[in-house]
Amino acid sequence: MASDPEALRAFIDRFATVLCDSGFPPMPARVFVGLLSADSGRLTAAELGELLRVSPAAVSGAVRYLAQLNLVGREREPGSRRERYRVYDDIWYEAALRRDQVLARWESSLDEGMEVLGADTPAGHRLGESLAFFAFLRQEMPVLLERWHQVRAALPSAQPAGADQA
Repeated sequence: MASDPEALRAFIDRFATVLCDSGFPPMPARVFVGLLSADSGRLTAAELGELLRVSPAAVSGAVRYLAQLNLVGREREPGSRRERYRVYDDIWYEAALRRDQVLARWESSLDEGMEVLGADTPAGHRLGESLAFFAFLRQEMPVLLERWHQVRAALPSAQPAGADQA
């Protein structure tokens, strides 16, 4: 944990606000940033509650939301009934991979919309341009993610996220 718990809480709140501005609900955003900023990447509901100054019920609901997005997971402590919540290693890479699946669904829906509206209508042109944009993103994503692996391998922090975790 950070040497200054208040500075850590302030950071968590600021970054959570940025995530909220991007569409995240507030409590899942705070829990996600709390896990992301923990050295181990793992915390119990009680630890998250203490860190964020919220109830375990608030943590539980937030974790449920984050788990549905595959941003966090649950694991049992060996020999205990307590659960630890963990942020996945390489989370942003994984989120980008899942975004590809979302883009594919958007493309399919846009294609359907073009059939309904007609490709030669102004709305059809708009949908067609959106479809072309998403197809472009999906085509470029594998190249971009491969480049990320190269950049990541060259980062000064030679130890990948979570490498010290058991």
